[in-house]
Amino acid sequence: MTVERLLQDRITENLIVEKRGNAGWITFNDPGRHNAVSYAMWEGIPLALEAFRNDGDIRVVVLTGAGEKSFVSGANISQFDQLRSGEEAVQAYERVAEAAQLALYDYDKPTIARIRGYCIGGGLNIALCCDLRVASDDSSFSIPAGKLGLGYRMTAIRNLVTAVGPANALEIFLTANRYKAAQARELGLLHKVTPVADLDAALDIYISQIAANAPLTLLAGKKMIRQMQQLGPEVDQQAMTALVLRCFDSNDYREGRKAFAEKRAPVFTGT
Repeated sequence: MTVERLLQDRITENLIVEKRGNAGWITFNDPGRHNAVSYAMWEGIPLALEAFRNDGDIRVVVLTGAGEKSFVSGANISQFDQLRSGEEAVQAYERVAEAAQLALYDYDKPTIARIRGYCIGGGLNIALCCDLRVASDDSSFSIPAGKLGLGYRMTAIRNLVTAVGPANALEIFLTANRYKAAQARELGLLHKVTPVADLDAALDIYISQIAANAPLTLLAGKKMIRQMQQLGPEVDQQAMTALVLRCFDSNDYREGRKAFAEKRAPVFTGT
């Protein structure tokens, strides 16, 4: 199989974009931070997807994380003081992150999340934006927004509920529990769990099965399924966005960031 590196001169080095045979690969490449997603990485995702869209040889797109410890451990919290500390900064950050995730969620071609290690917070939402999710049995999953005091956007909640249903979504979100891969599979977060040694073989089966099918048929079916998952007109999007921004403007959010940096338990007051 030939491997071709793409977009090296246009995007951050922390996002590796490759064409591997008939699959496009996006690798989150910051293992020292457990592949936490930076602002520049959010910016690069739509560019990578567009490059794959324009290549008729690419039938499926795989997203994964560099190294053996993490898929994506969430957003890069070290950037929050600069990029998520005021209302305008929060809104700008949210626009870029939301655009990246919507580009993935609405993407024409089939997408697969190849997960090994931590799949946390925004990383879990990236996986939930993909059509299929296969994980090694040593992976772990959680949405720790409540432990940090940050807002979790409406579309991310939609993706969670779509995958696991309202009851499981409430447990996952309200407790901020960490789940092992087998538990995540039972909840509906994953399609397949394999031993570490079998992860790539399971992924290759998915890739070959998808690549053998008619692209226009898959596109039509995927678009219809996504239409059924859209938020209805009765949802007050402006009100939901206001709730998210309220979290980012709260004392609890400031306390959550401080406690995380100091490696201690936060003390939240609901203000």
